[in-house]
Amino acid sequence: MPQISVDYSAGLAGTFDRRALGLAINRLAEETIDAKPESCKTVFRPSEELVVGTSGMSGDVQVFVAFQIFPGRSPEAKAALAEGVLKLVAEYVRPRPGARLFSAVDIADIDRDCYRNAVVLV
Repeated sequence: MPQISVDYSAGLAGTFDRRALGLAINRLAEETIDAKPESCKTVFRPSEELVVGTSGMSGDVQVFVAFQIFPGRSPEAKAALAEGVLKLVAEYVRPRPGARLFSAVDIADIDRDCYRNAVVLV
């Protein structure tokens, strides 16, 4: 744990190195919430369309990072993780000129009693 999902506007696909951002997010999780390196799993998913408000600009783009973590981390550690992720997004993601980049982070506790995972070697 943690399970990390990064949803990003498809228009950002060529503007940042997903692997480099994922590794940076994983390292940050190790540093701020004491996650084990091999437990950090980050997946990237492009989103085809973003509509902001009622008069959103067609060039708007977004990066939304969601963390699912086991309970027990302090609110301060979660806040530090969220702030750190926002800084990483600002560092790694370079939208095209004229675009508005919206970024957000959500850190949620997962129910330890219901969560299961497995590794299958093929």
